[in-house]
Amino acid sequence: MQAATTANPVPRKVTRPRADALRNRERIVTAAREMFVEHGPEVPLDEIARRAGVGNATLYRNFPDRDALVREVVCCVMERTALAAEQALAETGDAFEALSRFVHAAADERISALCPMVSSTFDHHHPDLVAARERVENLVEEVMDRARTAGQLRPDVSVGDLMVAAAQLSRPPAGTVCLSLDRFVHRHLQLFLDGLRAPARSVLPGTATTMEDLRQA
Repeated sequence: MQAATTANPVPRKVTRPRADALRNRERIVTAAREMFVEHGPEVPLDEIARRAGVGNATLYRNFPDRDALVREVVCCVMERTALAAEQALAETGDAFEALSRFVHAAADERISALCPMVSSTFDHHHPDLVAARERVENLVEEVMDRARTAGQLRPDVSVGDLMVAAAQLSRPPAGTVCLSLDRFVHRHLQLFLDGLRAPARSVLPGTATTMEDLRQA
């Protein structure tokens, strides 16, 4: 008796988002980032949809609730700042220059106005957020280690020190005078970066701050 043959399975067709759907999503994220900075995280979602030039249904199809949209904005900003540091390192090979570009890019992205929203609106342990945060932290740690090894960075600072100072110097909280202080930001950040250069001209009080220190604070 001849054994039954198994038919070859039909390959499953992978449905990719249409180009216009991807553009709509990008417009929503861009509009949300701008309005979160200008007005804070409670800005009405229909106002975000209006600025993005899409309907409310399109916004909710991409982001079912406010938490999902805020999370996407924060992850996007983290990705863009990490990419700035990576590009600087690839283009110059200079670790301190890559570190400087990361800090200035973070200011331009208004990361200090957006990241506090994470602690007040949703789960810190969402996998997308954890992945984006770890990517930024690991990259900055690598860049700082390279700069320290090259004798460019003072040895008594860590990633946590950098993040705290950059956040405090770059922008006030969202929804205040966030946009009116732009002209001061890069000047003050550059003063801070100059203070990170080796050799150190003073002894810092306390010990270097890690990201784990910040999470436990």
